[in-house]
Amino acid sequence: MSSRRDFLKTSALAVGGFTLMGAAPSLYARSKGANDKIKVGIIGFSDRCRYSLIPSFQANAEQLGFEIVAVSDIWKLRREEAVKFFKEKYDRDIKVFRNNEELYDSRMCDAVIISTADFQHAMHLAEAVTAGCDAYCEKPFAETMADARYAIDTAKKHNKVIQIGSQRRSAPNYMAANDYIKSGKFGPITMVEMCWNVNQPGRWRRPELVEKCFEKDTDWKRFLINRPYEDWDPRKYLEYRLFWPYSSGIPGQWMSHQIDTVHWFTGLSHPRSVAANGGVYCWKDGRRNYDTLTAVFDYGDDEGKQGFQVLYTSRMHNEAGGVKELYFSNGGTLNLETNEVSDEGGLQQWAADEMGMQPNLLEKYTLPSVHVNTAANTGGDDMTSYHMYNWMKCVRDRNTNTNAPIEAGFNHSVATIMCNAAVRTGEKATFDETSREVMVGGKVFQY
Repeated sequence: MSSRRDFLKTSALAVGGFTLMGAAPSLYARSKGANDKIKVGIIGFSDRCRYSLIPSFQANAEQLGFEIVAVSDIWKLRREEAVKFFKEKYDRDIKVFRNNEELYDSRMCDAVIISTADFQHAMHLAEAVTAGCDAYCEKPFAETMADARYAIDTAKKHNKVIQIGSQRRSAPNYMAANDYIKSGKFGPITMVEMCWNVNQPGRWRRPELVEKCFEKDTDWKRFLINRPYEDWDPRKYLEYRLFWPYSSGIPGQWMSHQIDTVHWFTGLSHPRSVAANGGVYCWKDGRRNYDTLTAVFDYGDDEGKQGFQVLYTSRMHNEAGGVKELYFSNGGTLNLETNEVSDEGGLQQWAADEMGMQPNLLEKYTLPSVHVNTAANTGGDDMTSYHMYNWMKCVRDRNTNTNAPIEAGFNHSVATIMCNAAVRTGEKATFDETSREVMVGGKVFQY
């Protein structure tokens, strides 16, 4: 356990065969002029990448001077699909690589888009920046604190442009909500309620693709990176979101998006504590991750001047309620589903009179609207296009201050790992800022 938690900092296998030995010089700085194309590689030709990230990239590529030139994927089928996809859709020939080591050795890429399995993101990001590449990295940033610490510490050694895939941070409605709350007009946040509900027995399942996946066509050991060895299982390879420790499931996939807004709007880095419960109540298909989860987060500053709860619920077997994010203050409600600020729930005149107080009712305020598709993993949306544009513009301008910097990813990972620790142990989880460890019962949470 301890060797996995501390991670293999000097092992080439820790990052799929690429040795992290000091920083490579920036490919961009070495070879690019203001009018030259910035060459990008895809790390993991996933469905998310194919149907959302790449279209969002291509929508901005001509304007900003970018092009995708390479794909790295350890599965032969995905490499073949990538060649066909780019030729048919964009009339472009790309180079494919069997692994990231080969891609970085080619020195073709100035930047990469990382869309691999949940537990691989942090290590693939560390690998990219060490190779001299800027990176757009899908969330969750990390699923263990060991990986989170290693990746953020490695990134701090390199001055690369990093965007974590928390795309709400580039959406006009969320940006307006952030500005509104920080203006003081909303008042102190007193409660947050969030949910993410679907009714999809096939969510995160890939039965037809599992039948086509054979160990001889991929690299199982590279896939595992620093996770404990298990025998080959195509379900874990393709349906990894259902199996801890390859994914935490609901916390890493969905909650990481929503809890990130709490950190962003408030400036708080992580919860003070988390209590949670969950289970597999409906889809008993061999999964290890829960199909139902309820978590309560306690947030507040060190001085106790600010404090509130976040109630988070998610179920995968009944979609009533859909996806909601509600922020409450004494004066009303900010609803990020309807993009409205209203006086709903605020302190009414009669209730204030009883205590000799003044009523507190917010004025109505409408946030900008934005399209987001939460019905399927592969859905494209405006948020992702805005977010991809922000990263690409920052890469072009050499501006490391992206909308979702690596610190945002680290912070959402602390919250999701705390949630995962709480739901798996049944005990309250806390965070030790000195050791940067999630604690349960006074001890470090053992993954």
